[in-house]
Order: sequence, then structure tokens, then C-alpha cells
Amino acid sequence: MAAALSAAEKGRRVLLCERAAALGGVLNQCLHRGFGRAWYGEDLTGVEYGGRFAARLAHSDVTVCTGAEVLSLSAERSALISGRTGLFRVSFDRCVLSAGCRERPIGALPVSGTRPAGVFTAGTAQMLLNVGHYSIGAAAVILGSGDVGQIVARQLVQSGHSVVAMVEQADRLGGLARNRRECVEAYHIPVLLRATVEQVHGAGRVSAVTVRHLDTGARETLECDTLITAVGLVPDRALCRGLESGGALPDWLHLAGNCAFVHDIVDSVTAEAMALGAEL
Repeated sequence: MAAALSAAEKGRRVLLCERAAALGGVLNQCLHRGFGRAWYGEDLTGVEYGGRFAARLAHSDVTVCTGAEVLSLSAERSALISGRTGLFRVSFDRCVLSAGCRERPIGALPVSGTRPAGVFTAGTAQMLLNVGHYSIGAAAVILGSGDVGQIVARQLVQSGHSVVAMVEQADRLGGLARNRRECVEAYHIPVLLRATVEQVHGAGRVSAVTVRHLDTGARETLECDTLITAVGLVPDRALCRGLESGGALPDWLHLAGNCAFVHDIVDSVTAEAMALGAEL
């Protein structure tokens, strides 16, 4: 949204495609505060932060297509798009890919055992809690201590659920210091450092996980009905496949936000995207 606004302000004709029904991406599931402190000097929720840019777009010259997914990009500078009215192709001079990240799922980890219900990535858990208003389980173990994992841990406790433990293989928690203070420490969430989940138990639904302590090799079983993984993000560059030459992207294709690299705060994403849009 920031890149589109900036490019339009410089006189460029801009088409913004969003596969979801509304603009905002992951911001739409972020009900916690901490957004906009640098950009606006205010403490906003993710929904409020994204909403401000969406409102600006509504009064801009940017053409916005929601419910429109870019299926492929061609070297001839065109995009095949699946929209509400069917397939169509558009040509362009420049393309900004801001598809964000995908989460590493449980299948990417060396975890054995059954594959019962009750296993979620942290982002999926957040979406189910905040957007769908579902109850995802009574007692959760969280594997990994990234920012989203810590924020989800706080949300679970606030909504009356139990966090059995946050399990982290490093010797310290990940994420921003403010999230450690405001989530893990403030809500007294149990933490197991230098440990990992090695096995999932349960038939139909998670019943427990086996945790291995990396320094000693000792194992313990934690009873739970939910396992949430917060074990990293991978920039979503699927649309770049086949376009790279010698490891470099063509000069007309640009990466913005978490699609370029994982950022700690959205304010820096906005600043970089605004600068990129002005240069297109």
C-alpha cells in the first residue's frame, strides 16, 4: 500500500492487486498495539495502522483490485491475474512484489509422532483467534519464541486459555525485547530454553508432546491439546521463479517489505516502501 501510494504521488499509473477480499494483509489479524510508533508517533493496532493506508488509497488515483491473485509474471513484463471476473493479463513497466512471508510449518521440522488436530502455526492461530473468533484449544505448548508466538501466548492467556510452556532451542527468547516484557514476562508464561519438541502424541487431537532438553538429552512429556509453532518465516517469492538470471532479479522487478527480508516493525516496511515507490 505504501509503495503504491508513493508511486501514484509521483505521477505513475498504479494497479494494486490483493488476493484477499480486503487490503491490509497480516495487519488485519493483528489486534494488539505496537504499530505506528515511529511512522505516526502513535500506538496503534495492526488493523488501525493498515486501515489508515487503505483509507488513503480509497482517495488516491491507485486502481485497487481485491480478490485478485497474480498467478504468474512473464519476462515480457506482464502479469496473469485471476480476479472476480475471471482471468486477465496486464502489462507494466515496473512490478513491486510485496507478498510478505510464509511460516515454516510443523512438516519442515524433525518432529515425529502422530498428526492429530490441534497443531497450528502461530500466524494461523492468531488468524483463528482474532478474525474467526474460534477457540483453538484449552492448553497450548508453543514451539519457538518469535514475536508472533509471544503475542499469541499473551492472547491465549488473556482469553482464559493456558500456556503450558514456550519451548525455545536457543539459550534466550527471540523476538523484540518489548514483546518479551509485555507478553512473556508480564503474563508469567513458562519458558523452557535449550529445548525442543521432538514428538507429538494424540489420536484425533493432540494429547501431549515430548520435549527434549538439548544440553542434557533428558526428555519430559507435557500434556496439552494444542501445539503452536513459531519457528521462522520464509519470504514468499514464488512469483520470482524463472525470472532470475545469475541469482539476480530483472531490473523491473522489485521486492518490498517482508518479501525482501523479515522486518522487526511495520514502520520500517512503510518507510522503505515509500522510498521504493518514489523511485519507480
